[in-house]
Amino acid sequence: MSKITTLVEELVTPILDDMSLELIDMEYVKEGSNWFLRVFIDKDSGVDIEECGIVSERLSEKLDEIDPITHNYFLEVSSPGAERPLKKEKDFEKAIGKNIYVKTYEPLNGEKAFEGTLLSYTSDQLTLEVTIKTRKKKVEIPTDKIAIARLAVTFS
Repeated sequence: MSKITTLVEELVTPILDDMSLELIDMEYVKEGSNWFLRVFIDKDSGVDIEECGIVSERLSEKLDEIDPITHNYFLEVSSPGAERPLKKEKDFEKAIGKNIYVKTYEPLNGEKAFEGTLLSYTSDQLTLEVTIKTRKKKVEIPTDKIAIARLAVTFS
């Protein structure tokens, strides 16, 4: 599977560069009896359906040329949405000051899920300010313990 996502990343990167878009994430997964190749793109001002359509058409043409996937699959190109994943160093750096959700592989101080304001990020750890009842507390999370990190929408 990783060979396919690596190849697709090589194919889609020039398309995205040409359109001043960024590759956020990609997955190639089987759901039920169907395979899906999902490509998530974005830019600072957000992407619209027309941009997703253009990327989808151009990527589909490239995939048809070299035909790396032998079985049927669905190609989906979309925005990662409001709760976009944080995977790369620059994703975390852009998220400083924003509300994020982090789930760890193993408990830290008895907890595996944290939500709060990202105060700082280094390649070794991030610092969140979380609110527990009415008290604010700083939580330091080693980056190698992070299973999932994403922006978190708050309604207030």
